[in-house]
Amino acid sequence: MTELVQVALAEDIAEAEELQTILNQAGIVSELEPAVEHHPRATEDTPQKVLVPEGSLEAAQHAIESLTDPDDLVSDI
Repeated sequence: MTELVQVALAEDIAEAEELQTILNQAGIVSELEPAVEHHPRATEDTPQKVLVPEGSLEAAQHAIESLTDPDDLVSDI
């Protein structure tokens, strides 16, 4: 199995899903993971890590950079 690495940090689930859509359109599989501990019954939105296979990291970075406004990104690694 390919190791997943963080390509971006999204402020909330909506932003993470936007990034995931961009990656999907570029043919890159991605997963979301909470960036902080979160109680399962809490209703607040939490920051999300956007993860991609290690071999797709550079392509994922380019896809995100080309289809987003740099000011919209919380963090790109």
